[in-house]
Amino acid sequence: MGFGNMGNMQKMMKQVQKMQADMVKMQEEMGERTIEVSAGGGAVKIVMSGKQQVREIAIVPEALNPEEAEILQDMLMAAFNEAVRKSQEMVTQEMNKITGGVKIPGMF
Repeated sequence: MGFGNMGNMQKMMKQVQKMQADMVKMQEEMGERTIEVSAGGGAVKIVMSGKQQVREIAIVPEALNPEEAEILQDMLMAAFNEAVRKSQEMVTQEMNKITGGVKIPGMF
């Protein structure tokens, strides 16, 4: 291995270190960024962070009819599933900005 290869190795290590720092920063930001979804024409709303933490649930009073509890359950399930999907999509997009689309095992 010549000295030219050592320079390339050092450059690559610096790039890896920057990528790691960017990923840590992005993970912190994902805890602050949120997505909002609704179901049932706005009867149910869920706000979720990029770390899949529910920040808010809103249900319009009209959706609280005890005789239609199953409909409310279906709306909540749909909203939660969509919130998780969108949250994961947001994280993937941000990760791709850092890695250039290269999949890193063990990361997201």
